[in-house]
Amino acid sequence: MSRKIVAGNWKMNKSMTEAQALVQELNGMAGAWPSDVKVIISPPMLYLTQIAVNTGDNLHVAAQNCHAEKSGAYTGEVSAVQLKSSGVNFCILGHSERRQYFGETDESVNAKVKSCLAEGITPIVCIGELLEEREAGREFSVVETQLKGGLEGLSSEEIEKCIVAYEPVWAIGTGKTASSDQAQEIHAFIRTKLSEISSQEVADTVSILYGGSCKPANAKEIFSKPDVDGGLIGGASLNASDFNALINSY
Repeated sequence: MSRKIVAGNWKMNKSMTEAQALVQELNGMAGAWPSDVKVIISPPMLYLTQIAVNTGDNLHVAAQNCHAEKSGAYTGEVSAVQLKSSGVNFCILGHSERRQYFGETDESVNAKVKSCLAEGITPIVCIGELLEEREAGREFSVVETQLKGGLEGLSSEEIEKCIVAYEPVWAIGTGKTASSDQAQEIHAFIRTKLSEISSQEVADTVSILYGGSCKPANAKEIFSKPDVDGGLIGGASLNASDFNALINSY
């Protein structure tokens, strides 16, 4: 069955000194974390190498993005090959902010997913609807299109190596949160679609994370739903006590 995961996306926050201090705090807490929960942090790209060598066995490191090509004249970009050589084993792809501010599409996300898989990096593939799409009753079609687009051309074995993160865009940084029932409804839908494009066995194995203003106050209820395998956490991951509380919400 799918593995429980709590992943923290730091976005463009923290100085190097602050990042190192946060990692040190988390390392000190890691011994008390549930053994069946995989914990991932995603610092700014600039810090990845140093943080990767300073995390303990219970703390894993993800990049927030990568380029689809292995190398080349792409100023300012970083490839999956370079991430892997820096000790990174996970990569967040297709986050709503990347789609909104940098014009990422299902096709570009798909290319990055394939690049990461080729280097043995686990993609965390983000999908989710905007407020106007939910209000128009299009949340299921949007999620299905993004899911299929992001995983296009992958074998069942490759899909099994991916993590999916459902982020209702209307609940990111707004203080709004999907109810636990709303989260479960979409997560169950995603798992059904995964079974259709691969197999039920693969669908049951893939972790589906919830990402949308998930905090210690609501995490236990959301994480208790059968198709919610954890969270992709934003603001609450920037504070060691809050992130620790989320990890221990199981």
